[in-house]
Order: sequence, then C-alpha cells, then structure tokens
Amino acid sequence: MYDLGELIAEKPIVPYIRECDYAVRKSWVMPERRLLDYLLVYVQDGRCRFKVDGIDYNFRDGDFCLIQPGSLNLLEGLTDTVTPFAHMDIFYQPEREQSFPTRAGQIDLSPYSNLLQPRLNDVYGIEVPVRLQPQHPVKFRDTFLHLVECWQHREPLMQLKAQHAATELVMAVIEEHQAVHQPMRPSPQSFNWIMPYLSLHLDEPLSIREMAKRANLSPSRFSALFRQRFGMAPYQYLLELRVSHAKELIETTELSQEEIASYCGFANIHHFSKAFKKKTGRPPGAFRRLR
Repeated sequence: MYDLGELIAEKPIVPYIRECDYAVRKSWVMPERRLLDYLLVYVQDGRCRFKVDGIDYNFRDGDFCLIQPGSLNLLEGLTDTVTPFAHMDIFYQPEREQSFPTRAGQIDLSPYSNLLQPRLNDVYGIEVPVRLQPQHPVKFRDTFLHLVECWQHREPLMQLKAQHAATELVMAVIEEHQAVHQPMRPSPQSFNWIMPYLSLHLDEPLSIREMAKRANLSPSRFSALFRQRFGMAPYQYLLELRVSHAKELIETTELSQEEIASYCGFANIHHFSKAFKKKTGRPPGAFRRLR
C-alpha cells in the first residue's frame, strides 16, 4: 500500500484531465487494455457492458463507471450510445504530459510504470467500486457534464473551470467512500503540515492537544512521533519558530517589542524577553542594537 503521508507530500491530489469528449457512437467495442490513468464514464444514453478485472458490469442511462489505473478492461456499447468520458490523473505526476490513454491491446504496462497512477483503493484503504453510485447523483452528473463541456474549450479560464470540476468530483468520490471507514492515522511522514500550520497560527496559544487532534492522534502518541520526526518536543519546536520569527522582525522592522511579542505568540513581553535571551544569548533590545 502507498504511504499516505509520503503520497501527499510527493504526489498531491491535483486532477489533470488528459482527454474527454461526449462520445456519440453506434454500437462499439474497445478491446482489452489496462489504463495508466483513471477513466470516468457517464452513460447518458444507451446500454453498455464493461468487463473490468474479470467482472461484467451492465450500464444503462444515468449510470457512472470509474475504472482505476492498472485494471484490465474491455468496454462495449451494446446500442447506440452517448457516453461522456474523461481520462484523468488524480495524483500529481511531473511527467503527466508524457502519459496517454492506452490503446486497444496494451496490457503490459511495465514499459510505462513511471506513468502509472496510484489507485484510490490502495492509497486510502477504501473500496471505490467500478459502478459509482453518488450520494447526490444529479449534482455529480451536472458537475461532470460541466467538466466535459469546459474542457472542449482550450482557453485558460475554461480549462481552469474543468480542473475545478474534476477536483469536486474526486473529492465527492473520496468523501463518500471514506465515510464508511475509520479515518486513517497519519504516520510520522505525514507531519508535513506542521510547519505551515504552526507558521499560520504562530500568534495563537497552541496546545499539544489541539495539534494531536488535528493529526488524529492522542497527545502522547503525537508527542512521541513528533519527537521522532523533528528531534525535539512540540513545545520546543514551537518556541524555536517563535524566537526565529521574532529575530526576523527585530532585524527587518521597527515594530516595538510588545508588538513583536504579540505577533510571535508570547504571552507577554517578559516571557518574550526571557525566552529570546535564553535562545540567542541577548535580550531583544540588545539584539536590535547589533543591526
């Protein structure tokens, strides 16, 4: 299984639409192949039979199908059909422009393993079925059709709207299927949110309990994993950030010590001065005179 923390750090969820169309066709067949990316199909009109990983699925008007990367599939339109579809990456891939919708007969993907997208089922430990049954089917349908329509236009704004719609659909799929599973607890590698989170809330009275809650961990477990990752306790790390920011403000601004203490999250100027001197060897005033 993919490590969720590493995945979010290295391959964030950034949907990338590779190809989509309305696909108005007479009865048709797409022979067996495996996908490098995700294929989302909406059966707007007609009847289809899709065989995915050895299982036959019958689809008719109003049904959605999601085929995940690596799945062996054979797609067939049993009647005249209108099947809007989208080939897309869900996870960021720096080589995404080199990837492609696989062609009939492409079953061995080993030459393209660097382009193969991770599967939602593997990443989140959830079970996203081939036959999607959205909780809000009308909204899901309208969002998808909006995606397909926008993507037909090559101008930047319309492309951005298509990407936004794709993000909404991915969020809906993950939320609906993760809801029935116990939330995953992050590993030490998933602490990448710590620095931006603490920087954003540096002027607030943060507690270990609050940070542990955000990480879905008990305070004791959070503290242990935090020390394992950063080599110090959460409070020490937060104090380092506060003093470091205070040094920057002293060196680059004319803010008063009271203002700097407040901006950096110190309870009062006395606490600020004491902590600053302990970390730098000089009180804030003396440090400013060295500029």
